[in-house]
Amino acid sequence: MKLKIVATGLLAMSAAMACAQNINGAGATFPYPIYSKWFTEYNQLHPEVKINYQSIGSGGGIRQVTEGTVDFGASDAVMTDQQIAEAKVKVMAIPTVLGAVVPVYSLPGVNQEIKFSQDAIAGIYLGKITKWNDPYIAKENPGVNLPDKQILPVYRSDGSGTTYIFTDYLAKISPEWLQKVGRAASVKWPVGIGQKGNEGVAGMVRQLPYSFGYVELIYAETNHMQFGLVRNAAGKFVKASTSGVTAAAAANAKNIPADYRVSITNAPGADSYPISSFTWLLIPVQSKDAAKGKALQGFLNWMLEKGEGEAAAMTYAPLPKAVADRVHQTIMSVK
Repeated sequence: MKLKIVATGLLAMSAAMACAQNINGAGATFPYPIYSKWFTEYNQLHPEVKINYQSIGSGGGIRQVTEGTVDFGASDAVMTDQQIAEAKVKVMAIPTVLGAVVPVYSLPGVNQEIKFSQDAIAGIYLGKITKWNDPYIAKENPGVNLPDKQILPVYRSDGSGTTYIFTDYLAKISPEWLQKVGRAASVKWPVGIGQKGNEGVAGMVRQLPYSFGYVELIYAETNHMQFGLVRNAAGKFVKASTSGVTAAAAANAKNIPADYRVSITNAPGADSYPISSFTWLLIPVQSKDAAKGKALQGFLNWMLEKGEGEAAAMTYAPLPKAVADRVHQTIMSVK
């Protein structure tokens, strides 16, 4: 009898091991904090599914998933028509949450929140605004004792969705930026110091007095960094928040195409935060391993039903209901 019980137990263990799935993904640093939390929680609920994720930047995520070297990718930059056409593996983009990119800075001795106009942000990275007390910054911040110090711009050195969001915004608000630099996950920056990852930019700005950079909101919050208010399309200065990101998404809700490739930067509306974006998981249309495809589908359903409820606490905005309903239908086609 004991032997029979042991044998049954061994068979059950073998079956569980046979069903175990190690799923590997790579990509954006922008959503890494919430993805890390989700993947850990899902593994606790489903020990047979382990999702490993490398935070290497959106450019790396797109490259690896379209070359078939990972089971899924992640990006904050929409895939271009050329990337889609050249991909060895066809993928579908699944929006997961929304977030904000914020201008972070280090100004010793200045405790007030700084307001940045469109001209000021573009001018800093174009190399036209070089001092903290420049009139373009000073006129929006009356009463603030801005130092006569050189601004030290910091940017992402790797292919980055955060950079795509930021340069997409700059391309919309500055004709000069659009002409000279453009929008992309990786651009030739006119000025500044490059650092890898949101982590790298945040770390450099924290260490370097009088520096200026851009990171995803949660990296500014968790590192207790100063970040500024940004003038939106309605002319109002807005500080990044989940409500401001949600307002930007709502303003564009009717313009989201079937493949979810949409930009919501510089959205209309008094409450919209202007440097907002969706972030996407890139899932193969046909997984090499059907069991992994099924496991990914299970995770995505859990993400919609449970994970979205955790977004706001981590400074991300959950998908609007209309988008979530569409995503649920899209997930049904994951194989």
